[in-house]
Amino acid sequence: MPAVTDGQPTPVASFESSRDLLFGVAYRVLGSVTDAEDIVQETWLRWDRVDHSRIADPRSFLVQVTTRLALDRLRWAKARREAYVGQWLPEPLPTGPALEEGAETADSVSMAMLVVMETLSPLERVVFVLREAFEFSFADIAAVVGRSETAVRQLARRARSHVRERRPRFRQDREVRRRVTERFLAACLGGDLRALLDLLAPEVTLSIDGNGRRGVARNPVEGAAKVGRLLVCGLRRVLRPAGAAAAEADDIGSGSIVDVNGGPAALITAGGEPIAVIVVDVDRAADRVTRIWIIANQDKLGGVGAGRRPGRNRHIRAAG
Repeated sequence: MPAVTDGQPTPVASFESSRDLLFGVAYRVLGSVTDAEDIVQETWLRWDRVDHSRIADPRSFLVQVTTRLALDRLRWAKARREAYVGQWLPEPLPTGPALEEGAETADSVSMAMLVVMETLSPLERVVFVLREAFEFSFADIAAVVGRSETAVRQLARRARSHVRERRPRFRQDREVRRRVTERFLAACLGGDLRALLDLLAPEVTLSIDGNGRRGVARNPVEGAAKVGRLLVCGLRRVLRPAGAAAAEADDIGSGSIVDVNGGPAALITAGGEPIAVIVVDVDRAADRVTRIWIIANQDKLGGVGAGRRPGRNRHIRAAG
């Protein structure tokens, strides 16, 4: 039970009871575990400074602060991402099978959804996240973003239409996706082009976030033949750990299946360190891979496979 004072939760207990919600909002808005954790920490510092006796609804106050901080951070990050060398992809979020119990929750953090949300304006994204992922009322969202309820409804409608046009049409079966991911990983690590082509849809698209690494495709690669050849012939170069000698190019490490962003993904490690996460989207009707995202930016892989619980790796500290 949370600590209480005079029948009310203490400020620390109020914050801790909302921490997962705050991280969930910040991550969906920003697509970055690191930035989301920063926002949650900054929210705590602001919460620690206020007169709590004047706060009638701590949860609403904390969500408002978190959302506004995340919106400001996203506006700043948008400019940086536009200047990013190569393709910027969201930071993988370690999750688990339990998240699948709420399919809508899992869908809202899927790599496909986060990539689509990158095309929204910052304000559209905030409204979409609060409305679709957390079912906030239009009145509550209006209070958070400082817009009229009519304006928020228009933003929500525009964002929903935009996402609907670009998101996968059907939710994927977890076991099918896991089975296809395992076969995909084996074909890639084994350099088996024929097996890989059997898994790729003709219109498959591959995106790689290599943080500007030399030799990594900086634009999406489309078509089964091109994607297959790149994965078989170029994957070792793409996934070679930074600083590895050319003679080590043939050893790209080992692979395993992990839970990332609400579903199975392939984790490539070398020397016990993660060097890439590969997420695939699967056509439910044909069991073929339609989209591939490879995150090989080492700065985005620190929490994957490390047993860390995102959003709770930092101790709250009082403002001094």
